[in-house]
Amino acid sequence: MDVINRTQELKALFSYEHKVELEEKQLEILPYRFSQTMGAQDIECLLQIMPTPGFSKIPDNGIEENKNFNYLIFAPKRNEKHKDAILLLHGLNERSWEKYLTWAEYLAEHTGKAVILFPIAFHMNRTPLSWHQPRAILPWAQLRKEMIEDLNNSTFANAALSSRISDSPLRFYASGRETIYNLWQLTKEIKNGEHPLFAEDASVNIFAYSIGALISQVLLLANPEKLFDETKLFMFCGGSIFCKMNGNSKDIMDQEAFAKLQNYFQSDFLDPSKLPSVCKEDFLEEAFKAMIKQESMQHFRESFFQKACNRIRAISLKNDIVMPTQGIIQALGKRCADVVLKELDFPFEYSHQIPFPSNKKIEPGLVDSSFRDLFGRVASFL
Repeated sequence: MDVINRTQELKALFSYEHKVELEEKQLEILPYRFSQTMGAQDIECLLQIMPTPGFSKIPDNGIEENKNFNYLIFAPKRNEKHKDAILLLHGLNERSWEKYLTWAEYLAEHTGKAVILFPIAFHMNRTPLSWHQPRAILPWAQLRKEMIEDLNNSTFANAALSSRISDSPLRFYASGRETIYNLWQLTKEIKNGEHPLFAEDASVNIFAYSIGALISQVLLLANPEKLFDETKLFMFCGGSIFCKMNGNSKDIMDQEAFAKLQNYFQSDFLDPSKLPSVCKEDFLEEAFKAMIKQESMQHFRESFFQKACNRIRAISLKNDIVMPTQGIIQALGKRCADVVLKELDFPFEYSHQIPFPSNKKIEPGLVDSSFRDLFGRVASFL
């Protein structure tokens, strides 16, 4: 596979609105509509306490794009309903599926399973268009630089997320909680035979990248309605304990926002007396708290991953400073990590955000072979 050229080909075909035929691969890309119902009241209570960002002028609970949206499925062509699904979860502060299109295509082609590209709350197409428009965001990015002395890594690309997190770090948890409700709802619809593409009781596995891995870990730990008892999880560049993550980056969030995020969740969020009254101490919250620090509910977390290690795999990258290997070991526990985790180091310059670069100075064959090696492992496991 020529990853660079194929990415551009798929980008040109991409649509949230209509079906796309990939004749040479015997695949099709199908759009579906999601309208959240599960946990709607809980989500509403959380979102209504969030301050409205100045650049948005729309309160979080009033953003309709986040409640009702389209998502895509890469599916092998067949007449009968599909019996297997793979959820593909993306990273933090993402607005485009571009880099994931070849990932989804490869997995659908080599596993024969339908791959669901599902957006995290307030990401991808679940936000107002103004959040992505320079004319709307640039003034706020500049204002943020003026208000915060020596602000590091402040850019147009991360201004919206940085402002939202700075205003209320709790948004990170609210977005994750909402996404888990959504995945719970979608999986239940699939297994109940209510989804038009899938047969009743179809299997649901997960390929998760970056922050999508944290969401997946919380989902498996919480295991709502025991829907994920048999779910396999493959994590790529993700799976770190929260306190070891480093989101201070020009394309994730600025230094001030990230510092507030870490400080809040390592202190106030772990103190029930400091949490807003709308926060519910339930199995979802407990599962997230177990992922914050190594010593937080360590026995619960590590014993779970140890028991589940036969259905979990993870690949980290040596030069990844956003989701470091050591953080993944702390999350899984050493006994589990020794079994499921492998650290790779690609023979070219890469980063967490761009593991398969399109830099013309890099020999394309090196990127292609590394891509095939990685996703060959993923497809074989899932």
